[in-house]
Amino acid sequence: MSLTLCCLLIRKFLKYYKKNFEGKKKKKAIRIRVADLPTRSLVILFDKLRIRMIHENGVTTLTEIVKEKNLKLLLESGGVEGVADALETDIKNGISGAVDDVALRQEAFGSNTYKRPPTKSLFHFVVEAFKDLTILILLFCAALSLGFGIKEDGLKEGWYDGGSIFVAVILVISVSAVSNFRQNRQFEKLSKVSNNIKIDVFRNGRRQQISIFEIVVGDVVSLKIGDQVPADGLFLDGHSLQVDESSMTGESDHVEVNSSHNPFLFSGTKVADGYAQMLVTSVGMNTTWGQMMSTISRDTNEQTPLQARLNKLTSSIGKAGLAVAFLVLVVLLVRYFTGNTEDDNGNQEFNGSKTKADDIVNAVVEIIATAVTIVVVAIPEGLPLAVTLTLAYSMKRMMADQAMVRKLSACETMGSATTICTDKTGTLTMNQMKVTKIWLGQEPIEVSSSISANLLNLIQQGVALNTTGSVYRATSESYKFEFFGSPTEKAILSWAVLDLDMDMEILKQNCTILHVEAFNSEKKRSGVLVRSKADNTIHVHWKGAAEMILAMCSSYYDASGSMKDLDDCERKTFEQIIQGMAASSLRCIAFAHKQILEEEHEIREATQKLKEDGLALVGLVGIKDPCRPGVRKAVEDCQYAGVNVKMITGDNVFTARAIATECGILRPDQGINNEAVVEGEVFRNYTPEERMEKVDKIRVMARSSPFDKLLMVQCLKQKGHVVAVTGDGTNDAPALKEADIGLSMGIQGTEVAKESSDIIILDDNFASVATVLRWGRCVYNNIQKFIQFQLTVNVAALVINFVAAVSSGEVPLTAVQLLWVNLIMDTLGALALATEQPTKELMDRPPVGRTGPLITNIMWRNLLAQALYQIAVLLTLQFKGESIFGVSEKVKDTLIFNTFVLCQVFNEFNARRLEKKNVFEGIHKNKLFLGIIGITIILQVVMVEFLKKFADTERLNWGQWGACLGIAAVSWPLGWVVKCIPVSNKPFLSYLRW
Repeated sequence: MSLTLCCLLIRKFLKYYKKNFEGKKKKKAIRIRVADLPTRSLVILFDKLRIRMIHENGVTTLTEIVKEKNLKLLLESGGVEGVADALETDIKNGISGAVDDVALRQEAFGSNTYKRPPTKSLFHFVVEAFKDLTILILLFCAALSLGFGIKEDGLKEGWYDGGSIFVAVILVISVSAVSNFRQNRQFEKLSKVSNNIKIDVFRNGRRQQISIFEIVVGDVVSLKIGDQVPADGLFLDGHSLQVDESSMTGESDHVEVNSSHNPFLFSGTKVADGYAQMLVTSVGMNTTWGQMMSTISRDTNEQTPLQARLNKLTSSIGKAGLAVAFLVLVVLLVRYFTGNTEDDNGNQEFNGSKTKADDIVNAVVEIIATAVTIVVVAIPEGLPLAVTLTLAYSMKRMMADQAMVRKLSACETMGSATTICTDKTGTLTMNQMKVTKIWLGQEPIEVSSSISANLLNLIQQGVALNTTGSVYRATSESYKFEFFGSPTEKAILSWAVLDLDMDMEILKQNCTILHVEAFNSEKKRSGVLVRSKADNTIHVHWKGAAEMILAMCSSYYDASGSMKDLDDCERKTFEQIIQGMAASSLRCIAFAHKQILEEEHEIREATQKLKEDGLALVGLVGIKDPCRPGVRKAVEDCQYAGVNVKMITGDNVFTARAIATECGILRPDQGINNEAVVEGEVFRNYTPEERMEKVDKIRVMARSSPFDKLLMVQCLKQKGHVVAVTGDGTNDAPALKEADIGLSMGIQGTEVAKESSDIIILDDNFASVATVLRWGRCVYNNIQKFIQFQLTVNVAALVINFVAAVSSGEVPLTAVQLLWVNLIMDTLGALALATEQPTKELMDRPPVGRTGPLITNIMWRNLLAQALYQIAVLLTLQFKGESIFGVSEKVKDTLIFNTFVLCQVFNEFNARRLEKKNVFEGIHKNKLFLGIIGITIILQVVMVEFLKKFADTERLNWGQWGACLGIAAVSWPLGWVVKCIPVSNKPFLSYLRW
């Protein structure tokens, strides 16, 4: 009783507000007191126009009635109709949709958004960066170096090595933290885009699409299979509605929603079957979903497979460095304590008991500092950073290329894809469907005026009553129509309205719908049971895939409207007609009808099943959906790149074959006979051994169910393929999850499909899938380039310092110099090589696959050649540099440092192309690369000429700079010559195994 009164007061208040307060800001709360109620007092507060109904024993709102599924209280208030009336919603036409009306509802009930948990701060990522093992090792080395340096040389000069390591660590932490922070912000932006779902609503009698964030209380929302319920609400009208509430309750069983027993719908749940209209009663933070989502933050710290492999590689290199450092430590200690080292005056350093304890400590400290330097050079700090930069950059650029990355790992995995399983409709074709062929009986019909009256009436009923689409007409005199629904529904509706003069509203008013079986991709048909109001007769109408509807029929209507028996001969004729349309790339849809006796209806009513046999075929229509321009080229590009493209479609085998041939997936000579084309049922019925044997040969799978698609993905993965799958339907979710890369469609894709995918193709175009493949390969290739560049630096520096330390007891490259090379240059190098854009040659090579080595033989060839050259030159300078250039030892060490750095600058050009000899191709397009090279050279000049004390260098003259540049420039011709050497396909490391 009290709720009914509240609803009436809400309605009165809305009218009163519109009349007296519209356009005015009222900050003071309006309090309306309702006294003398029989059992409880009720106060309605309008605080900032937020409506609350407060009872003596607690808050009871419309929101809570829905949340608690309180059907009794709902019925007491007049049911769904009473609530709609109170909210001033027309059940049929929705709210008015006027700007003032929508604004009032948002002010009163809130907007359909929810609070996000606070964004992670930059400090959070700084703390996370400190937890990295590499950073901890470097910090330990820095502390040792700082302590030993101050002890040996005093505070004034002893802090350089340790302090520089600390500076370097702070720098790498800063770059890493800022990069991760920006990536997190980027994910937040992407999350907003991906959450911005388009919802069908009725406003002012017109069906229209609006953003989920624009939905208000009182809206009438249209729901179909695969949709996410956008807010809490009540069931208004619909049929066979099954909702998946597992996201809320954890229960996997679907819940039936209807007007009699369970009219409650909850935000965040998914429509599993059927269709309906709902009345929105709560939005945003007033829904359970909103409250739950406000506490959940998206985890952007996922580690991609490639990052995991690189961390393993970094760890392995670090362990090798520690082993070498320990070996150097042992050798140097043995050399020192056996008297094999001399001081600056040529005297033996260690003379047993004669040597002072302080001198021994200083010598041991110096030896430990040398070992620490080797550890520092061994750890490739730039490697994880390169991956982060590459993935973040590519993710941003892919968004511009119509691909929204939901999972970071998909960026790199796509580069290894060996097979793409694609849908037909909307992906390979334009999804702009039009009825181009009509058959009534066994005759093609050119003009609608030749169709008999009774047959025309059956076709119109079959279209108008058995559809999830709708038609909008501004006025009864208007000749302009708008059609809503799936592309197939829109094509059939536009044909029926424009060519057959169908009036959908009158047909719906003349019948009562008793039961509906909604279309889904497994059944490939939909049916409706109706009772005619004119004569109280019951009829069943079916619509769907032509051969499936034909199999349900035992008679047919000819062009004159007469019913005839459908014998085997006639059935064969119809099958040929269907095949003929399919061969012309037409999607063939059939209509069937049957009048049901009252007695039969009463028997079937208990089972809630429609009659599926003994039907009469009404007619056939052929729908043309042209191939997308450029799709053939995209398919050919994928095939040329060694990626198999398979088409999986629900269309019949002849339509599928025609489209696949047109798109270039099939050659004209390929077909059912050579196992390139197979039907889903046939594939399903193969033995596991047969499936594994034939799956590689299959190019097209027709009449497939979502289970068949899942089965194919599983088979391909078992055979070692890296599989990418496109999907748009709710039932595609298992295949999208099972695939290595799930690609959902941004336009036609359901919310269930999008949530199950890794990447959303925003324009539903296969050409964008090919672009994603190219970007995936680019990510993988850029990381390989940087690994080659980084390892060349590490191998050369490690060997030079090791040989020098063991032979002379001193290292030519100090900790500061090595950190400059290893960190600053590698950070800049990562930025330069990580931002290379995709090139055509990326699609000229076969895919890497699941087990391809991260460091290929080509990379080993390139890096070993450059590293050996650098080792040879720098060791020559180490042992003969003073006599060759006639310089002091300090200048010789500076020459080694300068030559080493310039070798890396020149080698950075070589790293741009792993296989091609011309490393300068396209370099003018990458302004960032050229800028970084310039910055690196300028910083190197500053290090050598101006930071003498900090970097432990001496100034060089023009001749010495020229010599350093000349030695480094040899890297270019050397790289060209090395690339002429052929390499085996067998992984290099496999030769080292016993």
